[in-house]
Amino acid sequence: MTIEIGIVLAIVFLAFILFVTEKYPIDVTAVFILALLLVTGFLSPEEAISGFSNPAVITIALLFILTKAIEKTHVLEYLVVRINQIFSRSMNLGLAVFLISIAVASALVNNTAIVAIFIPITIRIAQSYGMSPSKLLIPLSYAAILGGTMTLVGTSTNLLVNSILIEDGSQTPLGMFEFAKFGIVMVSIGIIYLLLFSRKMLPSRTVASSLTKSFHMGGFLTELKILKDSPLIGRTCLERSINHNYDVMVIDILREGSHITSNIRNTVLEEDDILIVRGSLDSFVRMKEVERIAMLTDQKLNEEELVQRDNVLVELLISQSSDLIGQNLKEINFRRRFGSFVLAIRKEGSILRKKIAYVVLAAFDTLLVYGPRDKITSLGNSGDFIVLEEIREELSKHRFWWLSVTLILLIVILAALGILPILKGALIAVAILWIYQLITPNESYRAIRWQVIVLIAALIPLGIVIQSSGTAAWIGGLLVKAAHVFPAQYTPYALLGLLYLLTMILTEISSNAATAIIMTPVALSLAAQIGLDARPFIFVICYAASASFITPVGYQTNLMVYGPGGYKFGDYFKIGFPLAFILWIVAIVVIPMLWPFVSV
Repeated sequence: MTIEIGIVLAIVFLAFILFVTEKYPIDVTAVFILALLLVTGFLSPEEAISGFSNPAVITIALLFILTKAIEKTHVLEYLVVRINQIFSRSMNLGLAVFLISIAVASALVNNTAIVAIFIPITIRIAQSYGMSPSKLLIPLSYAAILGGTMTLVGTSTNLLVNSILIEDGSQTPLGMFEFAKFGIVMVSIGIIYLLLFSRKMLPSRTVASSLTKSFHMGGFLTELKILKDSPLIGRTCLERSINHNYDVMVIDILREGSHITSNIRNTVLEEDDILIVRGSLDSFVRMKEVERIAMLTDQKLNEEELVQRDNVLVELLISQSSDLIGQNLKEINFRRRFGSFVLAIRKEGSILRKKIAYVVLAAFDTLLVYGPRDKITSLGNSGDFIVLEEIREELSKHRFWWLSVTLILLIVILAALGILPILKGALIAVAILWIYQLITPNESYRAIRWQVIVLIAALIPLGIVIQSSGTAAWIGGLLVKAAHVFPAQYTPYALLGLLYLLTMILTEISSNAATAIIMTPVALSLAAQIGLDARPFIFVICYAASASFITPVGYQTNLMVYGPGGYKFGDYFKIGFPLAFILWIVAIVVIPMLWPFVSV
């Protein structure tokens, strides 16, 4: 190992530590790593900014815009709900059709957007089958991940790997539907596995029978004010059995500017104390009625009011593209800006110990919002939120609604036939959509997930450094030595398995894009060292970098369903580890059949 390789490995290790700990947003981490490479002399200024002009990055941005245009038509919701209704008499057949539809849609449209669109529909389907949404939301995420492996445009990972291959110049670019060879195998195994085991292995953590009951899971934080006639005055939480009677946890007490955080259950309560509590909506309502306390306002949140015609209560999932991220409700002035009231907030993976007005919002936090139906509809259309309620499966009224779907199908087909490169096709399609005003430039700019674009553009030069510094060759050499433990005829299979396993582990703890950028040069170098065709190793990177089933943090779609499903970290391991293991074994056996180690 040279000094240069040691420094590059240290920088890569630092990048993974920052990604895993989430000390900074992923785009900030990526730019920091880029700056570090520039300062240490591994990159010239021109190389450092090369990622921002990379064709894959531009293509991904354009595909975000095309996906948003399709979202506006509601055609995907319409088709899936209608198809599912055809098979509504059989739950197993209906769920199979639903998951297959999600996988096919994810092969053509960004799978993160697919999950955002279908979270409300999945909750609705769970209601129709009388089951908890937590039985179906992880399968929704997994089906979208698997579907994205079937085409070049299904996931940004495939586009990135293809871009690296084109720049390397030693390999033929990956075909649009070349991924489908093994992608269909993955989808078939995944959907059969989910149909057989997901309902048995996944918990029932949310109830779909009524609006108020659906929030029983106990993950929301809110504030309750003790009124002058409350029986809590002069008593303690322990004496009133708050936790036992209402399944509500009092986390803190705010009293005249002071913050009581210790010995809560034995603290004598006073009038005007504000209790910061964690629990569920129905628990809050019961406690309000019995203990005579106020829930943020004097509104009486009973079942009758929750379902009245003009006002609705919904969960809102903060989208990754929301400009609310990094701000608190007070800074946003939520009630004035959106005309609705935030009753509670749920932030998975952390215990909140402050007034909800001062909780800093992050992507995929869940807000419990009460307001007029038209305001809630506006919130769903703003791009800041995913509304977790029943949606209307109606097509857009725009007379050219069909154009968005036609264009994306056309550019995929033309790219597959080699007539028109995907970048050119996507650019032309966006221009046509703008001309026909199916999507405005401002909507397009909001549709682009800039955090992802910056992440990828900033990390692409890291892949250049890994290759040019000899780090890829060094890692490849280690893998070759490890594979030589096996008999010579099995060495290529061992290398394939080790490469898949390492890539899968890295993508579970980090960004799939970052993993693909780092591991693709390793795959190319490894194949060159042992004199085998690089194609099977390249496709292993593509599939393994997307095979994130074991943790909620490895892939955005897993994180998106974490809150709405009421999941715990272990739920992903329980259902995801067997699937990941099965696909790993199948990949070692099947991929060499589809892409032989020695090209003919």
